[in-house]
Amino acid sequence: MYRIDSIKLKPPIQDEKTLLAVTVAKLTGLGPADVNNLTILRRSIDARRKPDIVLVYNVAFDLTKPERGMKLLTSSKHGVEVKMYKPEEYQYRRLAGRMIEEDERPVVVGAGPAGLFCAYILAVNGLRPIIIERGRSIDRRTADVKKFWESGKLDTESNVQFGEGGAGTFSDGKLNSTVAGKSMFANEVLKCFVRFGADKSILYSNKPHIGTDELKRVIINMHKELENLGAEFHFECKLTRCIIRDGVLRGIRYKKNGESRERACRYAILCIGHSARDTFYSLSMEGMLMEPKAFAVGLRVQHPQELINRDQYGAGYERKNLPAADYKLTYKAASGRGVYSFCMCPGGYIVNASSEEGHLAVNGMSYMKRDSGWANSAIVVSVDKSIYGEGLFAGVSFQRELEMNAYNLGQGSIPVERVGDYFKCADAGHLSKSAYTPMIKGKYRYAPLHELLSKPLYNDIREAFTDFDRKLPGFANDEALFAGVESRTSSPIRMIRGESLESNIEGLYPCGEGAGYAGGITSAAADGMKVAEALITKYF
Repeated sequence: MYRIDSIKLKPPIQDEKTLLAVTVAKLTGLGPADVNNLTILRRSIDARRKPDIVLVYNVAFDLTKPERGMKLLTSSKHGVEVKMYKPEEYQYRRLAGRMIEEDERPVVVGAGPAGLFCAYILAVNGLRPIIIERGRSIDRRTADVKKFWESGKLDTESNVQFGEGGAGTFSDGKLNSTVAGKSMFANEVLKCFVRFGADKSILYSNKPHIGTDELKRVIINMHKELENLGAEFHFECKLTRCIIRDGVLRGIRYKKNGESRERACRYAILCIGHSARDTFYSLSMEGMLMEPKAFAVGLRVQHPQELINRDQYGAGYERKNLPAADYKLTYKAASGRGVYSFCMCPGGYIVNASSEEGHLAVNGMSYMKRDSGWANSAIVVSVDKSIYGEGLFAGVSFQRELEMNAYNLGQGSIPVERVGDYFKCADAGHLSKSAYTPMIKGKYRYAPLHELLSKPLYNDIREAFTDFDRKLPGFANDEALFAGVESRTSSPIRMIRGESLESNIEGLYPCGEGAGYAGGITSAAADGMKVAEALITKYF
């Protein structure tokens, strides 16, 4: 195949592939019938000269007459460079070997992206993994989350954080990753998502996005395929301890329906997610080496999507059939700490993402169409031990204290406050009700949110907003809404693992975001694949 980069087309575009094939033919001096099997490798939006927006494509194609290939490579039309193209493909080894005995089956703890993709690679290789998950299956979990958002009644084991699909299932569904062959594992994750029902556009979009609604369907299809390959799911099974003798894993103990159970196993992969704080504590007590790590905390901010579209695309964007615009903002405060936007959700919702009684955390979520009419993003400040103190679990304690204070501020509901009131510390003596509609999943309450963060972090965000408003006029609008607290941007600890990806306890493999080795759906899934490959070498 051949490749051409940086083909620019002006929106709106009706039939992408046909127009690209015609464009490739014109650029290379070929006829339209000569261009065959055109594949979009990457598509991005260039809005630097707004309102003159262009879509930029990298494409691959082959020829109906292969003998014309040499001429294509040696001649250049209109300054276009044509290159040979061979995609880097992930190789499924499907290793053959002896039958795996029942007590040799690997156990995958957690059914989030790291756990599901780890289990998938193990299952393809005939290892029939056992997957245990403290939460419920996707259908039951969805009902539990809906009930929580409507009634405020929290199920601490089946919620936005815990259950099949992991925390990302009720997040934005963004697949932050490199595309166009830059990461073999990440590309295979995207291909698997498409194989299980996601839209093909995630394979070439520079900002891949599935959406919470579509991601659930993908997970259901992946679950079925895993079972077809011999994997076994056990829900409502919470890991309580690892059975270790002489520094070697011998089995696991877990709780189901209030009853303690044991399973012998040689290998267990810990894909427990960034919110499994109780499991962090128990693993540390059992001797697993860990270290604290930096993370970020802050608030969610909501604006009308129309404001973000206008800032990013310029006048007349409505006629160009462009997607809901996003943004990425960064700022270094006078304190030296970084302030940045995180998990930006175009056309999305702020959601109550709590998992502990008496504590409250928020996240952002959007459906595939991103059509809520409102944009939200976390605005967070990087924190380390200079903020949260010394000790392995000081970061966890810091998160939990913020979440408890947020719960109390909102009297159990999400505390929200106008940006204008927030930065004035409500000098008027009361909390004004914003003209903007809070687009929130879960109960909310107007509250003095400016009291939540410490003064240093409050000042960092205040300082950053002045800069952000210069970059996106209207960002610091008084009517914009803050909601808090955004406390679970990443794991506050890292489980130490060696070159073989094994912990200091033989047979125990930390994996994914909870272990401190990923930062989102795609990277967690890719880490699951890497750990599975490392484990396969132990068997074969």
